[in-house]
Amino acid sequence: MGYRTKQREYILSILRQQAGQHVTVAALVRELQDRGTPVGTATVYRTLEQLVEEGSVRKYVLDGKCGACYQYMDVSEKSCQEHFHLKCTECGKLFHVSCAYLNQIGAHLLESHGFVIDHTKTVLYGVCASCGKTTVQQPSKKEK
Repeated sequence: MGYRTKQREYILSILRQQAGQHVTVAALVRELQDRGTPVGTATVYRTLEQLVEEGSVRKYVLDGKCGACYQYMDVSEKSCQEHFHLKCTECGKLFHVSCAYLNQIGAHLLESHGFVIDHTKTVLYGVCASCGKTTVQQPSKKEK
């Protein structure tokens, strides 16, 4: 277990308040500054790595283009271990998706192919509903 510093408690407090969400280091640093409790970026990284090692935070590395994001793991809940993630290629938002259909795909892969999905690394890429609305073109008057 890591040291119980004020900075660690500030970081944990934000992560707990945003449980179920994925948080970047930049967002954590901004939130700490907004609360009047600035913590250096290096300290945030170091603290997050300690929390990951302890199992109270999960780290998601989505691709080589953007940094990792982190999620607080309530030890009483196992919900984040068994769902898929969707990442919008337009806005960058990451969604948790608990879906019976996707779970059937996971079960099929296990039963038919002996393959176990690692949900911490399972990310499907596409365009979210919000961004999809802005990219859908309205038909012109001539097309109607």
